[in-house]
Amino acid sequence: MSNIRTASDPTVFEYATLRVVPRIERGETMNVGVVVYCRALDYLGCRTHLDEERLLALDPSLDLDGVRSALQGVDAICCGGERAGQAAAEAPGARFRWLTAPRSTIVQPGPVHAGLTDDPADELDRLLHLLVHLTK
Repeated sequence: MSNIRTASDPTVFEYATLRVVPRIERGETMNVGVVVYCRALDYLGCRTHLDEERLLALDPSLDLDGVRSALQGVDAICCGGERAGQAAAEAPGARFRWLTAPRSTIVQPGPVHAGLTDDPADELDRLLHLLVHLTK
């Protein structure tokens, strides 16, 4: 049996949703993004979608600029480089673990899940539509 991976072999990936918690005391959340990590392909990516009208229905006083800023921070860490600050020197797996660590902020990660994929970028788009846009 060969240990050589071909381009068509599915590989393990991990993902977590990003959710906004407008008012912690109410316990309401809304999914606004997904982070995907695939170690075998050295892939880390995120996609977000902010439905401002739905969020404001949960809390009309929500700081949308603060939410946007937090999501831009997630994107910067996913992309690495200068915008990632101190995280820029970290490997994608370490950045994924940092992004998915539990925290008490307005934008929080959901639990980490795993699956198999041929293309983590396609998987990221599929999960965004399924978990954030609520379509298949």
